[in-house]
Parts: sequence; C-alpha cells; structure tokens
Amino acid sequence: MSTMTPALIILLTFTFSSFVRCCVDGVNNKPIIGILSQELSHVMSSRYRDYNAYIAASYVKLIEGSGARVVPIRIGQDESYYRNIMNQINGILWPGGSAPFNTSKGYADAGNTIYKIAKEMNDKGDYFPIFGICLGFELLTYVTDVTNRTKHRTPCSAEDIALPLEFTNGYNSSKMFADASVDIKNILATKRVTANSHHFCVTQNDLKRAKIFNKFRILSVNHDKEENEFISSLESVNYPFYGLQFHPEKNLYEWKIGHGYPHSANAVLIAEYFGNFFVNEARKNCHTFSSEQEEISSLIYNYKPTYTGLHGLRLLQCYFFK
Repeated sequence: MSTMTPALIILLTFTFSSFVRCCVDGVNNKPIIGILSQELSHVMSSRYRDYNAYIAASYVKLIEGSGARVVPIRIGQDESYYRNIMNQINGILWPGGSAPFNTSKGYADAGNTIYKIAKEMNDKGDYFPIFGICLGFELLTYVTDVTNRTKHRTPCSAEDIALPLEFTNGYNSSKMFADASVDIKNILATKRVTANSHHFCVTQNDLKRAKIFNKFRILSVNHDKEENEFISSLESVNYPFYGLQFHPEKNLYEWKIGHGYPHSANAVLIAEYFGNFFVNEARKNCHTFSSEQEEISSLIYNYKPTYTGLHGLRLLQCYFFK
C-alpha cells in the first residue's frame, strides 16, 4: 500500500511531466546539443598527457549563449553508444581542430557513425540536425562520400584571416540564410567578420571529383591569401546538415593575439546569428533523456574547463576527457 500523500503524488506527477514534456506545439524549449570531442593535438599531448580527447570551451559557450545545454560526445565508442546518446539529445556540433581523418576510432570514425545514424533518423521523419565548423565542415563532406570516404580536401592558405562572404546565387532561399535579416546579410557580405583558421580547403571541384557535388547547396565561397577559391558555407540538399569553414565561436570567445579573430560589434552579431540558427534547428527535435538523473549526469557541467591559454595554446579554455 502506498504511503504517499495526494499532495506528494501531484508534486511528483507535475515534476515528471514538466521534465518529459520539452516540446510545446512542436518546438523544444529545452534543447540539448552534443559536441563531438577529438584527439589531442601534438602540442596538447605534450602537456596534458593524462587525457585522450578534448572540446574547446568556445563551442560550449556558443551553444549555451544561444539557449541550449551541452553534452560532450566521446570518440572511440561503439555504435550503440552513439545511438543511445543521439536518441536523447537534439542535435550535434562537429567542432574545428586538427584531428586527422585516418585515425582508427577517432574523430572521423565517430563522425561517420553519427552521420549514418542521423541520416537514418531523418529518413524516418525524426528531425536531427548536424552543424560542422571548420574541421567539422570538412568532415561533413568527407563522410558524405559514403563509398570511398576519401580525403578530398585541397591544401590552401587561409589561416588567421577574417573575410566577408562571397554569397552564391540562390543563397537567400537556403535554410541557413532564408530568415537572416538584411543587416546580418549585409554585414556578412561586406565586413571582415568570418574568422578563417584552416590550411585545408574544400573546393567545388573537390566535391565534383568525389561525386558528391549534388548532395550540397553551396551558399558562399571565399578566396585564400593566394586567391584560390574555396567553399565557405554549405548545407545538405536532403538533410538538416550544415557546414561553415569559418569559426563563429572565435569572434566571441577566443582572444589569442595575432590570429586575426574579429571582435567588432558586427562580428559578435554574426557569431550569435549562427549559434542561434543551429540551436533553433535543434528545437525542432523533441528527444529527451530517459530520466532527469541521466540528463544531469551527462551534461558538460560535470567537467571543469582548463585555462589552456595560460600555457601558450591558441585555445583559451578546453574540456579534457580520459
């Protein structure tokens, strides 16, 4: 026989229902984003030897600043791990960095598994977005080449430069920019507000050689220091998968001197635009954790960021994982 009072039953029922019901009229007002970790760089490995993966804190802050919470996603796990976590979160961000694509059970292998699961979800009507930034942008094109998974990136000279976007015809009708204000589009097209920090580029010819050109809408291009054209933003034709070759999070949260990160008021506005865009895409997904305790134990709040900028790294703060 239950010993709970009616008032306690009502309280518990209200608490559980308010936890489970994150979507109202199809909009999720409690979105949770997974951020994929990656292998430590050579410089990191020499100083943080007790760890095997990290996430730059600037990506976490970008998502939190747009009204969502973050769950770190580990590399080197089996498919069941990724399926389980993706069934409980609302979207995934693939961050930039320097992880190789040919390491077994690393960033690229995890991304490939996530991509396959996300495609399955969307094909079944379960809206699940992916957002790739810099290396994550390159990873998106890499795993789309499902037959070969070949590295079709081109070496380029686009490190530490801020550029305006060169929009392509039809970008206005894209999902990424259709709802952008005139001011945001003008800033992107005329001001040096996109922080580029990459020595590989993906070109339209690269996508054609990989036979995946028709899988994407090319929304903007740019030119590197040697005037070579590269793709700077794109989106999948068939899925809510998006990629930026530049770094919006650096405009807000990375302050290492000498790397060309724009911090003007305009640069802040466009960074916020991309963070808000992706989180709003994740609001279309109504996944929730199976329990409040599992949600709490999965969040990034369980980890402490390290002040890596103090030790000379260009990333000011990072979360490390064993």
